[in-house]
Amino acid sequence: MLVERAFSTQDVFVSDRFVRWREHVLRTYVPAEVDSDQAANFAASQRILDLGGVQLWTMEHSPMTLRRTQKLIQQSDPEFYHLSLNLRGTMGLTSSDHEAEYEPYDLVLHDTSRPHLIRAITSHDEETILGTGLFIPRKLLPLPENAIDSLRVRRLSGREGIGALLAQFLTQVNRDSGSYRPDDGPRLGTVAVDLLSALFAHALEADRSLPPETHRQTLVLRIRAFVQGRLHDPQLTPPAIAAAHHISTSYLHRLFQEHGLTVSGWIRRQRLEHARRDLADPALHGTPIHLIASRWGYPQAADFSRAFRNAYGIPPKDYRRHGSASAGYSGNSLAADHTREQRHS
Repeated sequence: MLVERAFSTQDVFVSDRFVRWREHVLRTYVPAEVDSDQAANFAASQRILDLGGVQLWTMEHSPMTLRRTQKLIQQSDPEFYHLSLNLRGTMGLTSSDHEAEYEPYDLVLHDTSRPHLIRAITSHDEETILGTGLFIPRKLLPLPENAIDSLRVRRLSGREGIGALLAQFLTQVNRDSGSYRPDDGPRLGTVAVDLLSALFAHALEADRSLPPETHRQTLVLRIRAFVQGRLHDPQLTPPAIAAAHHISTSYLHRLFQEHGLTVSGWIRRQRLEHARRDLADPALHGTPIHLIASRWGYPQAADFSRAFRNAYGIPPKDYRRHGSASAGYSGNSLAADHTREQRHS
């Protein structure tokens, strides 16, 4: 089960609920002024799941406002981006230069380093507002701050495209949190950051006012998202990737070289890492290794075995046999154990 923190006003005396909620927000979010016209009968619950450097939150509560002022920012600022996915009710967000309302399945980004006011109200005959989202350290997003700033408080759709994938990921991890292990948290955090980065890259692509460097970075993110969705295809080659993005193969190679990578090397590493995770997954223990290899772009079992051993120092069947998922082994420690076994055999 993922590491989580939870709070519910149901565990507090009615007369203390709103006060305790305000204290809880200060501890789990950032210093902010919290008010509600339903303070006398306030209800709220929150879960925060630890995904490594990223936190996934889900919150249901009565109507309220949350104000983050410059004075409070000066007192404490963790330098987070705060992504919200509205699931029920209406959320209004006001900053110094933006004001907008968000309906269910709208995604919105704001910055804990900037003053803002959030107004959460119910719609129709609903009694509470429901939402989920991410707290993300600003340094984790691989885009220039000025580019991300252009997306702040902008309505992004969680109903279609990459936004829908991100929305599905957030709600599914929340729903199935008990089926994951604590060490899955950082992996899920990486997936969350990758999806969010791909969404931002998509949103920024058409903005010609941004500098060329930003467009290069968004193109790389788009290419990586393209590759991640096609790792199963053995015909996924640099020329095919370049053609799909209407660029030359030489330019594709230059884009990756700027990040200290080769295109083929990065694809190989992604395929092997996904295969390694599948081999370590107890739920896939009965799946033949050659099927796992084929799933990640290695139709020839011998090619997969050779590449896996070169990468991790141990054959895939031995990696699976060690039960790395339950024992907490890494590829390097398994390789060391395998070498010791060979010496004693």
